[in-house]
Amino acid sequence: MPEGSRPDDSNSGDADSKGGLWHSIRRFFDEGSDTSLREQIKEAIDEHEEERSNGGTRAGNGDLSPIELTMLRNLLQFSGLDADDVAIPRSEIIAVPTSASWDDLVAQFAEHGHSRLPIYLDTLDDVQGMMHIKDIFPFLARGERPDDWTTLMRQPLYVPQARGALDVLADMRARRTHLAIVVDEFSGTDGIITIEDLVEEIVGDIEDEHDDAPVDLIVLLDDGSWEVDARAELDDVAARVGDVRLAEVEESVDTLGGLAFVLAGHVPEPGAVLDHASGWQIEVTAGDATHVTRLRLHEPRASAESQDADS
Repeated sequence: MPEGSRPDDSNSGDADSKGGLWHSIRRFFDEGSDTSLREQIKEAIDEHEEERSNGGTRAGNGDLSPIELTMLRNLLQFSGLDADDVAIPRSEIIAVPTSASWDDLVAQFAEHGHSRLPIYLDTLDDVQGMMHIKDIFPFLARGERPDDWTTLMRQPLYVPQARGALDVLADMRARRTHLAIVVDEFSGTDGIITIEDLVEEIVGDIEDEHDDAPVDLIVLLDDGSWEVDARAELDDVAARVGDVRLAEVEESVDTLGGLAFVLAGHVPEPGAVLDHASGWQIEVTAGDATHVTRLRLHEPRASAESQDADS
């Protein structure tokens, strides 16, 4: 055998000529680098996707598919997320007070299609536990109702905002619970996390039969105002209405509903009109005692008058 040759030289040379993600990763290791393994893999994925988009790399039998690449990238980013990054914000939490009747509790499950609901005493900052739909079914099947349904509550997991998302997932597995309450530095409720939220960070959105069909969260109305779902991301809202100032918020807020909560200092009632520093007005058009669901954006008066003059 010639010196320096390897039994699989012909195969490896052919594989190298075809490129591929594993070849890119192997090259990073062979060259040596002070960059972390995580960053090396991210760079390899970026390079591989760029080559593929330019037609320079063909996926071989052992190469990763676009879906696998996306999941791998999400997995690498997942460990950098904390509980606050993946939580459902406070403004979107569906919860039930301990004072609710059995019929009201059942109606909440029926309306929203969730399998678990947080239960609070007076406000969302005082979560007492959670109700699981499995604990309700036996009573419904027998046509009975418990004397005190709060005795059926289970304890959720409580995690601080800064706890890593990967640690939260491990906590859920260890505690065998699929709901976590995210608490802020004042022990108030900042949001909730379900195990589905964590899985979706890796595999993408998971739609089931209870999920509504996708709808436009931001709609321009005939009068020039914007009808916005409270779940709409602030960055998306700012880009859609053409005013980046709406997304410039010092507090840790991701959605327009969360912004309304921050501006009001509490859950604003339908009909409330909140003034933003940019001059925009945020009108609450739908919601209840625990969260806002719909809002209407009215542009700054000077801007509106300018548009009327131009027309």
